Amino acid sequence: MKRLLPHAPLFLAALLVVLNGAVWFTLVSETRAGVLTVAFLDIGQGDSIFIESPTGTQVLIDGGPNSFVLRELGEVMPLYDRSLDVVIATHPDMDHIGGLIDVIDRYEIPLFVHPGAETDTGAYDSLMAKVEQEKIPTVLARRGMVINLGGGAHLDILFPDRDPKGMETNDASIVARLVYGETEVMLTGDSPEKIELYLLTLGGNLKSDVLNAGHHGFRTSTSDVCGAALDREYAAISLGKDNTYGHPH
Repeated sequence: MKRLLPHAPLFLAALLVVLNGAVWFTLVSETRAGVLTVAFLDIGQGDSIFIESPTGTQVLIDGGPNSFVLRELGEVMPLYDRSLDVVIATHPDMDHIGGLIDVIDRYEIPLFVHPGAETDTGAYDSLMAKVEQEKIPTVLARRGMVINLGGGAHLDILFPDRDPKGMETNDASIVARLVYGETEVMLTGDSPEKIELYLLTLGGNLKSDVLNAGHHGFRTSTSDVCGAALDREYAAISLGKDNTYGHPH
């Protein structure tokens, strides 16, 4: 015991720092109760979006290219929270699904949603093998599906409206619209202009306050026609600084 005494003040100080951080994190989390949270995560060149409904339902849409998503989830979720209610992979490209295996390793996930697109990339094969290994229930996203997040918030699936096998991976992207009261957020994955125009022909209210710009600001996405129809107030473009693709165009 005597040998431990000289280190007691340091130990107590460290303990107080940890406890103080836990208390503040809990207080911040409680202040979010009853509020819809949408966070576009800073994961570099890719997409990852965290949603928490007013009742606490948590959704992760895409996981970026690598494990950076874990660091960002730690910024928007309590330290003790090790579960997500729904994980959605919009399409099988690496910059959208590369970090999801790490997410599955770290968090309990009761539902995995994907479009059912085909690809021969190792990343996608590894992800689906991991989903099967962990026995995570899966659902194929199809137009007309509504994911009820609670508290009046819901996620409407607008595309795909068919089996996307044989389609280009970007064309097969899940397009979803988050609705909460009079607030709407349009989430487009890497959908190109032709899919945007197709959705316009299907009709329905697409007006959104916030748009996640398609394909990281690529020139073939988020056309002027689509932008006018959405009548958005804000747009978020998720990309890496000085990326080799030249995004946004």
